Amino acid sequence: MTIKIKSLTLGPFASNAYLVADSLSNNAVLIDPVDDASAIISAAEAEDWTIKLMIATHAHLDHVLASAEIKELLQIPFLIHEECEPLLKEIPRQGAYFGLGPLPAAAQPDRLLTSASEAIELDSIRLHSLYTPGHAPGHLSFYMPGQKILFSGDSLFAGSIGRTDLPGGDHDLLMRSIFEQLMPLDDDVQVLPGHMGATTIGRERRSNPFLLSYNRDRS
Repeated sequence: MTIKIKSLTLGPFASNAYLVADSLSNNAVLIDPVDDASAIISAAEAEDWTIKLMIATHAHLDHVLASAEIKELLQIPFLIHEECEPLLKEIPRQGAYFGLGPLPAAAQPDRLLTSASEAIELDSIRLHSLYTPGHAPGHLSFYMPGQKILFSGDSLFAGSIGRTDLPGGDHDLLMRSIFEQLMPLDDDVQVLPGHMGATTIGRERRSNPFLLSYNRDRS
């Protein structure tokens, strides 16, 4: 059993989409249909992978813009947290907030995830949802325990954390999410975030200024 991961950085916000594939079946999960449906589908086809499932960490426009087109083209289910539905329905308003032109509606979810940890499975792929709100309502991170890989969305970045100045953001809630859900993971867990490059839990535990400052304030 081998899991392969391909990342794509797309769109005006340089958002990361991840294709997670089972190398035996060549079936794949798409995490965050960020911006460009054709680029994502072409990347999967270049690897001879078939996207069977699409999930989103949260409902900010830069993480779901391609969801409707991909769902229509591939006829695959779309999963997102239940608290994301209001934001998901407001993609045009989100676009106006950032001065963008008319935007397509997001895909309708086929399954709404809850705040309890849930297993999302496709062949040998095992993703466990972790409830990490604060950057956005209903934000989820996805952890692969067998591979020690965390898809952190916009909760935790290399040397930073998700912004909380957008509607629904809550800094204190985000910090609690990070410390309660992500920091208990082992130091060698690789973190693949929604923007910028990869890091590890240990590196962020030791050097992330936002986490260090929060720890000092609590002590």
